[in-house]
This record gives sequence, C-alpha cells and structure tokens, in this order.
Amino acid sequence: NTLFNIWIKYKSRLPGWYYNERLVKVGDSLAQIKEYKLALLHCYERYLQQFISVDLDDIVNDVHVFKSTFFPNGFRDKNAALTFHALQARNVCIYQMVCSRDRNLQNQESLRICFNVLTSLRLTMQVALPQENLCWLIYNGTIHIYTICRRLMMIGQSAKVLEYLLWASVCMESSIPLLSVHYLTWRATLYTAVSQCYFDCQAGIHGEIFARRGLIKIDELKQLGNIGSSLENVETEKIFKEATLKMSVMIFKRAVYESRRKSKSSQRDSKVKPKKTLNLTWPRSPTEQLLVEMFDGAAAQFLAILEALSDSNRNVLYPHPPVPDEIEIRNVTSELFLTGLQILSGNSLNKQKGSNIFVITAGEKGVSGDAAVKFIKLAFSYEEWEVFDSAIELVFNFLQAQDDPTWKKAEMELKLLTLMQPLLYPRKSEHGFSVSEDNSKEVSMPEGSEKTQKLRGKWWSNSLKHGEPYNALTILATTVLSCLSVSHQNVHPDKEILFDVIMYLWQKCETELEQIQATGSDYLEYIHKYKAYQWVHLLWIINEVIEKNIIADTNVMFAEIILRLTAMLENVADS
Repeated sequence: NTLFNIWIKYKSRLPGWYYNERLVKVGDSLAQIKEYKLALLHCYERYLQQFISVDLDDIVNDVHVFKSTFFPNGFRDKNAALTFHALQARNVCIYQMVCSRDRNLQNQESLRICFNVLTSLRLTMQVALPQENLCWLIYNGTIHIYTICRRLMMIGQSAKVLEYLLWASVCMESSIPLLSVHYLTWRATLYTAVSQCYFDCQAGIHGEIFARRGLIKIDELKQLGNIGSSLENVETEKIFKEATLKMSVMIFKRAVYESRRKSKSSQRDSKVKPKKTLNLTWPRSPTEQLLVEMFDGAAAQFLAILEALSDSNRNVLYPHPPVPDEIEIRNVTSELFLTGLQILSGNSLNKQKGSNIFVITAGEKGVSGDAAVKFIKLAFSYEEWEVFDSAIELVFNFLQAQDDPTWKKAEMELKLLTLMQPLLYPRKSEHGFSVSEDNSKEVSMPEGSEKTQKLRGKWWSNSLKHGEPYNALTILATTVLSCLSVSHQNVHPDKEILFDVIMYLWQKCETELEQIQATGSDYLEYIHKYKAYQWVHLLWIINEVIEKNIIADTNVMFAEIILRLTAMLENVADS
C-alpha cells in the first residue's frame, strides 16, 4: 500500500505513457508471483479506470459500447495494445482469484464469474481479431479460454463451454499470422477439446464431424507449406504427424463403435478371454483391423484405445457398464481392452509424465506410464477383471522401480483399487472373491491372479497393527490414511478416488453405528459382544482421513461423523 500511495502522489509529475506502462508492467510481475488481487486492484483496474467509472462487467454484452469506451481514438492509437493487455490480464486475475477461493468451483457464484470471464475474453478477442498486429493477444486469449474451459469440463460443464472453445478455434483460423505451422500443434489441441466437448454432451457424431473438419484444415495447411531445409522438414513433419494423430484419435473414438453397429447382421461372437487370444496373429478382430489401418506404432494405437474407452460420465469406482441391449458395443469394448493389454504386454513403459496424454506422438514404440495407469483404471471401471489383473502386474513392477516420488501417486491409486475390488464386486466367479456380507467378520483372501493376490495380501498385512481385527474395511481405511500421511500434496491419490472410497466407508459404517446407538445404555455390552468396537475405530479413521485431506462435498459428512463419534464416546464414558 505504501508503494502505491507513492505512485499516486507522484503520478502528476510523471509522463502519462510512462506511468501507465510501469503500472501494467508491475501488475504483470505481481501476477507472475500469484499476487492476483494486488495486480487486479492496484494495477489493471487502476489503469482501466481512466476509461470507465462503472463496473467493467456491465458493458461486455455490447461490442459498440466496448469499442467507444476503451478505444475512443481507434485501434491505431499507441496505447491500444496496452489497453488490450490490461483487459485480458484483468480477466485472468479474476479467474485465478475465484480458483483460490473455490478450488473445485462448487459454488454457483464461482461458475457465474468464470463464464463472465470467458465472455469478456471473447469480446476482447472479437474486437482485436481484425488487427494483425494484435495476433499475440488472440493467441494468448485462446490459451486462457482453453485453460478455463478444461477446468469447467472436468466438473461437467462441457455443454456450456463448447461455444467458447469453438470461438477459440475459429480465432486461430481467422488470424493470418496464426495460420503458420508453428501454431498447428496448438490449433489441433483446440480442435481436440471441441470434439471432446461434443462427446461429453453425448453428441459423438458432431465430435467426429469436427475432428474430420480438423483433418481437412491440417491437410490444407500441409498443401500450402513451403519446402525448407531438411532439418525444418523433419520438424514440420513431426508437427503434422502429431496434429493428424489427435484428429484421428477423436475420429476413431466414435468410428470403432459405429462401424460395428452398422454390421449388426454379422455373426455375433461371444466374449473372448484374454488367454485365448495371446497366440493369435494380428489383426485378430475388426477393432484391431481398424487400429492398424488408422495408426502407426504402439503408442498411437494405445492412445486411440484409451480415448475410445474414456467417458467423462464414468467414474472409476462406481462404473456404469455399456448399454446392455447392444451386444456389439460390449464386444468392441472387450476387444479394445484385449488389444490394449497386448500392446502393454509387448512394449516397454517409459517415464514420460504430463497432464496432456497427447504427448504421445505417431511412431513412438513405448507406452507412457501415465497412459498405462489410466488403462488400468478404465479396466476397473468396465469390470474387465482379467485385463485388470494382468495389467496391474506389469504396471506395478514398473512403478516400484521408479525413483521419482511423483510416481507414488499412481502406486497409491492402484493399491486402493486393488483393495476395493473384492469389496465392490464380491463373489465374482471368475476370481473366486469371497467377501462376507457381515464385514465385521474376517474376510477370506481373494482368488484373483497369483500376482494380484500376493500384492493385495502384502498390503493387507502391512496395513494392520498387531491385535487389530482382520477386516477388509479397516484395512482399506488405514491404507487411505497412510496414503495421505505423505507430506507432498502432489503424490496424494486422485480426489475422485479418495471421495468415492470415503463415501463407501462411511455408508458401510453408518448402518452399523445406528445399530450401536439404538442399544441405548447397553453400549459397552453390545460393543464387546459383537466386536463392534472396530466400527468405532473405523469411524475414527474416516474422521482422520477427511481432516488430513479436505475434499469438496465432504463438509456435511465430516460434521455428521464428528457428532456421531462424540456421542458414542460420551455414551461409552457414561456406561
């Protein structure tokens, strides 16, 4: 505040252009160190106050008022670029402030602000788009729109963000300087996001159409490209291959299912077991035939399989199986998993990490560790247990051999899935799981693959202290607690998996606790007679888990757990 007070005092003694440039530059520096509120209030909005005294959000719906307000001297004015930059930076700061207050964007007010920011970014880009010298603003604007939209897509807002991603894609095509090969990778990323939005909205046909449109645009650019040096050609070819791969994957995502729907009259084979297909020659199925025709290299084929199986509406721990009345779709799903397992078994895993799964480029031989972990989660979600058991043997060995602590996150997630498998899906005849309906009794070891059985047995034994009841739920709860005891937040299991595990444990606990509380004054007698003390212990562990890792939507449950735990302990003390 002292610094800005000095600025105000000496503002009249400084040239206007110098003061404004320094003001915005300081705002950029503050934003870089994540001091978004200071940058917004004391820099960007202070600069924009010279144009308008009312709330800037009040004029984002009228492009003519917007132009006359912020650019009264036209776009050739020497301050126009600085004004555009301040407007865009202001929106970014507002978005970042919302995320810091509401990390998961659960509140309706947070969502409203995010969409206001997107609308404001779009308006700013609309005004700047005809000016070729402002192509940097268009490019940056597409990055900001994509970043916000991807965050919103993760919480089920794909239908609402679609128009903004479409706008960003059109902007990249409409700005002549941004049509060069240098920006093609980014254009393809935007095309992919648009297609994914369509798939999220159950409009797969539009997602495929847009991906095919993207392929046409990429081919047009390739035809227009000039031949340069050999080095430049190699790099250019790599860019085109990656962009083409992204579009091909989105086309395959629908085509692999639709091609089978169109051939319903063909013979319907029964579900093939993984062990029976290992020695057959590729391509062993129509799905593999399509993969071979569309993609070169194991990495590209594996990526296509992941995207074809991925569904934003499907959770890992609470899956919804494919449409039951379409046997063709179920067969395609099984074929995709078998093919993925074959690729995973025949190729080495590499240590490639990153949030963008499309870092895998055409022609690579290895499969990234991140992609392999995602494949296992999908196998769990679709209840493909033979694939799950076989894949987890391969991937867990890879994870244990890594020194990088960030791989511990994946290792913990696979551990939780392996422990949850016999609890969520008891008495699976293929595996011989035998989990008692009464979870207060001991649970027999599952009879999955030998390696999975050994892994699960090791984790179960390591999760219990001496003298604790041998109980699957207690083992699961203590394992979650141990996962969260790691100091680094970036190695904690995925929030979605954690939330589903906690909810599962709480639901199991709740029924038993109600029976205990219903006994009234006979608390101690009931607890000792039926060994119900383990449910109290389990409740305590759940309480510790939530306290260590606050997850969205657990506040009400957390309060109820504390109240139940307090009431029970007080009753035991009074008994």
